[in-house]
Amino acid sequence: MTAPRIERALLSVHDKRGIVDLARGLAALRVEILSTGGTRRALQEAGLAVREVSEVTGFPEMLDGRVKTLHPKIHAGILARRDLPAHAAALEAQGIGWIDLLAVNLHPFEATVSRPGVSRDEAIEQIDIGGPSLLRAAAKNHGFVASLVDSDDYGPLLEELRTNDGRISEPTRRRLAAKAFRATAAYDAAIAAWLSHEQGDRFPDFCSFAGRRVASLRYGENPHQEAALYRAVLASEPGVAGGEVLGGKPLSYNNLLDLDAAFGLVREFADPAAVVVKHGNPCGAACSQSPAAALASAWEGDPVSAFGSVIGLNQPFDRECADFLCSESRFVEAVVAPAFASDALQAVTTKPKWGQNLRSVRTSFDPPPPSRVDLRPISGGFLLQTPDDRVETASDLKVVTKRAPTPAEVDALLFAATVAKHVRSNAIVLARGRTVVGVGAGQMSRVDAVRLAIAKAGPRTKGSVLASDAFFPFPDGVEEAVAAGVAAILQPGGSVRDAESIAAADRAGAAMVLTGVRHFRH
Repeated sequence: MTAPRIERALLSVHDKRGIVDLARGLAALRVEILSTGGTRRALQEAGLAVREVSEVTGFPEMLDGRVKTLHPKIHAGILARRDLPAHAAALEAQGIGWIDLLAVNLHPFEATVSRPGVSRDEAIEQIDIGGPSLLRAAAKNHGFVASLVDSDDYGPLLEELRTNDGRISEPTRRRLAAKAFRATAAYDAAIAAWLSHEQGDRFPDFCSFAGRRVASLRYGENPHQEAALYRAVLASEPGVAGGEVLGGKPLSYNNLLDLDAAFGLVREFADPAAVVVKHGNPCGAACSQSPAAALASAWEGDPVSAFGSVIGLNQPFDRECADFLCSESRFVEAVVAPAFASDALQAVTTKPKWGQNLRSVRTSFDPPPPSRVDLRPISGGFLLQTPDDRVETASDLKVVTKRAPTPAEVDALLFAATVAKHVRSNAIVLARGRTVVGVGAGQMSRVDAVRLAIAKAGPRTKGSVLASDAFFPFPDGVEEAVAAGVAAILQPGGSVRDAESIAAADRAGAAMVLTGVRHFRH
């Protein structure tokens, strides 16, 4: 069936950007315009002829505007199929006219609940009922009706109407219908998430997630893969997805993963801290008296791997940090920090050859909300879990060797354990003071992770401390560590061979503490 000519449109929007221009364009095409409330007033003030919906329904708006368009004379006009004579006869018998075009956007529920101090009643009042109902009706009947939910579509739609004798093509109607259903699905998901979080229900029977695309990426992990970045609807958690890119090349998929890894680790520390991330794992991390000092120490954790890395700072990126990165032959892909000094940003983007390409991401380091969950996709579904927010303190450490660690070793062990929590299992971290000197990441056997960390640390292994994300299944890992000069070891314990590992530490005069808490990161 040939697409009907657009003769009647219903415009009812909360966000009125572009609505007057849309209405003017429709009026020029001799389209009758129906409208409600504030939209009608805005159009009339612009000198446009508008028919009030209540004139059509014969029923006034009521309940403070909660009921306006919820009426058979509106929904029948949208839902009736033009190719069915019985539908046409039913509309004619009831004196109902067709509605060919709908422009609706929804009450700002997401923005409302994101405001500090918003009351529950305020939030509930922003749950739109009529808008989603209208959009779903028009999108269902997209064979004959066009639905507009995004003001960016107003101009292209008018242009198509002008060049197509007042008609909208089927591909356009299908595209707009899909967009309308995505909008209502995301809207409902946001409401459901807010109500679930309000009740502390992290794992409801039915779970839906909604995101808004904020960037189309050049490609995914590899050039043959497609990718895009989405920010979660109702995302109250600070982080990379909502960060502000201050300059440099567009962020890539891998940049975003590394930035997220850097952000996740560096915000664990209260003192000035810096982390260096490569392929999702920290290859360097340090706490010091200033951001620049922490950055210099973190870089020295593995200067070879640090080339082409991503940097995370929990303090503002200042001129000293910029001067450090600009010196020698250093090269970084991106930096995430809570702020960037203007002179530092100017230096780091103009001095080195790679400067114009540096991605600088500014984001909030506020504490994450207590209701957040981590999501991981698997084949045919996904997994949810509460995040690994557990942080061990000195009081959690159980000394199991003849020698207890010194206070300085305890501080270093707790620092190394925090870093190990962000390293892919099997994970081993060596530290001297509050500086990482070697990391063994993602190995299939724990002894190989120990060997890799020792190889990275080299001579710095002697006198260092070691943190392991899980227990030692055999004493060989401990034996390798103490033979290389490791002075103290932190591990969860729980292996049937714990006694053998403890004995290996005792033979070398090393200290060992157990935490009872595993920190796998798969």
